Amino acid sequence: MRLFVAVDLSDDARQAMAGEQDRIVAALGGRQSSFKLVRPEQMHLTLVFLGRGDDDRTPAIVDAIGRDTGVAPFEMVFADLGVFPPRGAPRVLWIGVTDGAAALVALQREMAQRSSAVGIVLEERPFHPHLTLGRWRSSHPLDRRRALAAAAPGAIASVHVDRAILYESRLSASGPTYTPLAHANLTG
Repeated sequence: MRLFVAVDLSDDARQAMAGEQDRIVAALGGRQSSFKLVRPEQMHLTLVFLGRGDDDRTPAIVDAIGRDTGVAPFEMVFADLGVFPPRGAPRVLWIGVTDGAAALVALQREMAQRSSAVGIVLEERPFHPHLTLGRWRSSHPLDRRRALAAAAPGAIASVHVDRAILYESRLSASGPTYTPLAHANLTG
């Protein structure tokens, strides 16, 4: 089983993200066949990827993540498209977080500390708050310019964040299935 901690989106935010995806696919023209969109119902902002979980350790992880946090609820605003990697042909198209980014980083740090406390070894790269909109199977450097030029100006969506969720992810041919295992309410 694969585990991760994430912040969910509201239905309104998912609809706004789907609209942004439509704009980008149109801008890519004939190259959209190599661009795979994240389905709106599967959109979430990952805080901590725990990797493959050990069934014996899962109860300890659920207990660690499922406690109230010291972070206060906040508003998270999505705006500004970007791509990974930063140069060359793009592989991932994402939308960043503007307002609420500092609170999101604080929440991510708390979830990472809780995960480490139960023996999970985490990636060491810095947390970059973003939501993945799609991935290219194959791309050309020109796809970067086309996708980024399609971005709507200003904020795309706002989400009230009042909890983080520990999910189990199961992969299948029809796509991933996410099952919530624990909630960490923001009460700070």
